[in-house]
This record gives sequence, C-alpha cells and structure tokens, in this order.
Amino acid sequence: MRKDTKFGISDKRGRAQTSSDPYLPEEGLKETSVCGSCQSVYRNKRWYTDPAGFEEARKSKDVGWVTCPACRKVAEHYPEGIVTLRGSYLWEHEEEIRNILKNEESKARAKNPLERIISVDRQGDDLCIETTEQKLAEHLGRALHKAHQGDLRVSWTDEHSVCRVTWERRA
Repeated sequence: MRKDTKFGISDKRGRAQTSSDPYLPEEGLKETSVCGSCQSVYRNKRWYTDPAGFEEARKSKDVGWVTCPACRKVAEHYPEGIVTLRGSYLWEHEEEIRNILKNEESKARAKNPLERIISVDRQGDDLCIETTEQKLAEHLGRALHKAHQGDLRVSWTDEHSVCRVTWERRA
C-alpha cells in the first residue's frame, strides 16, 4: 500500500472512490469532546453513546463542547440516505413496519451514534425516511425486505454521497 493513500479511499478493481462526509472534520476534534445536543462522546477518533462517559466528561474542565455531525445533519436537514416505501401492503402493516424501522435505528445508533433517522414522512401513498448515513438507509431497506419480502432496489449516486432505497410490496 502506498503511504500517500488515505484509508478508505481506493480505486481497487475499478470501484468508484468513496465519498468524504462534509460534516466530519478532516483534522479531527479535541480529545475528549462532547455533543451538547445528543450527549455523544468523542474519544479515540470515534463517537460513542456513553452516559457515564458523558457525565465524567461534563465535569472535566478540559472537555470540548461541540455539535456532533449527526446533530448538524438533522438540524440542517442533510440526508445521505433516502428510503421510499410503497404499496398497499405497507399501509396494511404500517405499525409493524414503523416498529422495525425504529428498532433497527436503535440498534444502529447503539453501535454508532452518528447513524440516525432524520425524518419519517408520508408523501401521498409513499412513506419516505431520510437518514444521516447512507449505510443506515441500505440497512433499513434490507431489514424490511428480510421481514416482509417485496421488491427492494438500492442505488448509489456516482460520487457515493447519497444512497436511495426503494421497497415496494403490493399485497
């Protein structure tokens, strides 16, 4: 591996380069930082959901108070994933489907607090979900497909900045 190559960016085997998240600072953050909105803690170049770590950091005078990338994306309405659910089956099983989405978001957020659902809105006969991370959108679609089958399509923009997921089941 060349030394001037950044981790996570590759054109190996002709694949498209991965995008860089404009909300993640290139230079990193002050070690230890805390998000004042969601109480996530930034340590060792990673965000954590850690209530005990938050309380400990809050008492420290050397903590950096910031707004985490996920809270900024929610506030500025910047979705990187868009999931569209369609079909009569959706509305017959709406409560169960919404519970699947909520539970999958909770599991993802426990692992990475930057993975969140920004909004869940009904638009005509569709249910549209916007997420802060592309992979969460893809994961929600795959979890729904696994539980309820149907037709699942996942597409990425050329620069890999947005993931669009469509799930549809008629009956």
